[in-house]
Amino acid sequence: MIAVVDYERGNLRSVQKALEHVGAQAVVTRDPERIKAADKLVLPGVGAFADCMNNLQRFQLVEPILEFMVSGRPFLGICLGLQLLFSQSEEFGTHEGLNLISGRVIRFPRGLKVPHMGWNTVKIWQGDCPLLKGVPEGSYFYFVHSYYVIPYDFSVVATSTEYGVEYTSMIWKDSIFATQFHPEKSQKLGLKILENFQRL
Repeated sequence: MIAVVDYERGNLRSVQKALEHVGAQAVVTRDPERIKAADKLVLPGVGAFADCMNNLQRFQLVEPILEFMVSGRPFLGICLGLQLLFSQSEEFGTHEGLNLISGRVIRFPRGLKVPHMGWNTVKIWQGDCPLLKGVPEGSYFYFVHSYYVIPYDFSVVATSTEYGVEYTSMIWKDSIFATQFHPEKSQKLGLKILENFQRL
């Protein structure tokens, strides 16, 4: 069973439906015990970093998410679900994240239109990443974001994307995977990533 974390942020139903489309059993939940017991966990997210962290704390979901992630079971963060894994964000001030990945979240440089919205390509850094099996170099995925992550350890970078700057668009560390793009909105190749995730 794949648990999709419900903390009142993110397009939860579209993530659930996309997972079901590739054969996964997916439930949307904010029950800490169901999150702890899940086979796999997905943390989606849309909105402001601080609001999302506040909701995770308000619903008492930080501890079960961290407990799940240190267990070695597969985890997938999507969009803000990627950014929340990092140490801190500069969105509307400085805010602490889950600090599972050392690094920070910063805004695109001035002069670039934000949010970065629409289709863009990825450059593959780790071709052996299980979620990228069957995904060709230069594949297009769908993005909507104004901030991006800077890992302090670049060994976690699975893909990068260019939008004024070259930035990390996917990470992979042990059983932790996270994408800045939206696989559930990225048609065939997005579904391929979700299929690869549910097969782990």
